[in-house]
Amino acid sequence: MADGSKTRLAALTFALWASVSAIAAQPAAPGDTLPVGENRADEPFRDEFSSAAAVRFLDNAALNWQQERKCFACHTDYAYLFTRPLVAWNVPAHDSIRARLETLGDHPRDVQFRVTEAVMVASVLAQNDALTTGKLHPTTRKALDRMWSMQRDDGGFDWMKYNQPPSEIDDHYGATMAAIGVGVAPDGYAETPQARAGLDRIRGYFRHNPPAHLHHRAMLLLASLHVDGIMTGTERAEVVRDLLALQKPDGGWALATLGNWERSDGKQQDLATSDGYGTGFALYVLRQAGVAVEEPAIQRGVAWLKSHQRASGRWFTRSLWKDQKHYLTHAGTAYAVLALAACGEAEKGDRDAREP
Repeated sequence: MADGSKTRLAALTFALWASVSAIAAQPAAPGDTLPVGENRADEPFRDEFSSAAAVRFLDNAALNWQQERKCFACHTDYAYLFTRPLVAWNVPAHDSIRARLETLGDHPRDVQFRVTEAVMVASVLAQNDALTTGKLHPTTRKALDRMWSMQRDDGGFDWMKYNQPPSEIDDHYGATMAAIGVGVAPDGYAETPQARAGLDRIRGYFRHNPPAHLHHRAMLLLASLHVDGIMTGTERAEVVRDLLALQKPDGGWALATLGNWERSDGKQQDLATSDGYGTGFALYVLRQAGVAVEEPAIQRGVAWLKSHQRASGRWFTRSLWKDQKHYLTHAGTAYAVLALAACGEAEKGDRDAREP
């Protein structure tokens, strides 16, 4: 292709993504969802970091998912509800997604993955309660109590296993999400008799089913900050050490390096390229573990996130499953926002990210 044609093609590509960015940056409200475009590795980077664009991408992605799929997914709506409140939660998009999740809490569906749905609904409602009102909603309590009725004798839960890492691949992730939700639930829910018994069984499950890779270990670290007896201080320090060792020279992390997952499409995982989920997740876990924001590794990670946001507001993450929709980008964007908030950076972008 001639140089002039390449230049025109590049300009056209950027103009297309710029128009997507302008749409995604508009306020999102129920009934007025806006397209977010495909999750693509070749989407141009933004010239300047924008927290408003990131949050509005999450709003529109979550609302579109509900409008088109009418269900919840680990990589989109669930992650949205434990991320959005860190910026602002009294906004129409958040209220709409929260109300739909409450409906599942009050009227669970009889679906083949009902155990997974029960755990995620209970955990995410509890996390959302902790981040918003600070009070345990009656529907959340009902969902948490129902979750225990589905716990196995060994402490685990029969999780959906669609070979879609890192969340829909084994039982370990579900047990960790249950522990996190109960651990952060307001009003002392963890001290109720049913929760104490359920958490004891979860501890037993973890003792007999050690994490298979670093992603699960990092999830356990998050749970251990709210539930005693899951991980020792030495084990947490080892997770911090191992996460830091995987930081790329560019300051980011590659999600594929945190596990040993095989793809369904037979292709190789990308172990070399930093991505939104890997970087956001690693930074968030490190900050929760107490690594100071002034540490050079943290600052390099923040710099990577702020310089690798895409025109639409998202951070691209290649699917660990197959090269198709790359919906893991939605969770990756959520973790990027979580990480930036944990580093005191989320509000340094556009202030109107907090506006209803």
